[in-house]
Amino acid sequence: MTNPITILAADDHVLLRRGIAAIIASQPNMTLVAEASNGREAVDQYRKHRPDITLMDLQMPEMNGLDAMIAILAESPDARIIVLTTYLGDTQVLRAMKIGARGYLLKTLLDKELVDAIRAVHAGRKMLSAEASYELAEHATSDALTPAEIDVLRLIAAGQPNKQIAAQLSVTEDTVKGRVKNILSKLGASDRTQAAMIGVKRGIIQS
Repeated sequence: MTNPITILAADDHVLLRRGIAAIIASQPNMTLVAEASNGREAVDQYRKHRPDITLMDLQMPEMNGLDAMIAILAESPDARIIVLTTYLGDTQVLRAMKIGARGYLLKTLLDKELVDAIRAVHAGRKMLSAEASYELAEHATSDALTPAEIDVLRLIAAGQPNKQIAAQLSVTEDTVKGRVKNILSKLGASDRTQAAMIGVKRGIIQS
């Protein structure tokens, strides 16, 4: 018998963790060694168990999944982390992969893809769900928003007019107007409301 693949599941929804536990329990060569309900617990449980695979939710209390990944990978650069999320936006995918995630799966497809993803990542390969791959391909040639434009988009999504945005960011109203024009062009949006919706959908900003 070869040693089983050891797994840490980090997600703040207990029902999802139970579902993951059931899937893993059905596999003879996998074992769930620890669970975590927030990012801080995930880092602590990783340190304690050093699992072969870490399943990491992005949106968790106390410390989010991206920050937990950064903390784990700073100590263990070879850690193999698979992101589990309800967020499909290409910006979220890219951010997670750049930090060092080896896989990216949608929670809605876990029963179909989780076991294959764990095996693939454990074998040293990367694994993106088909939907995540599509999002990356669809926006591969898009111009990225600058940090200053993302700041403006975040305030647009909060319902603030240009004058208030200018005051909050300590820039002129004309500067804000220029950034709004760039945002609409880069996102292919017809107006501010659509730009905010696209920003949330693609994970550029949080809703």
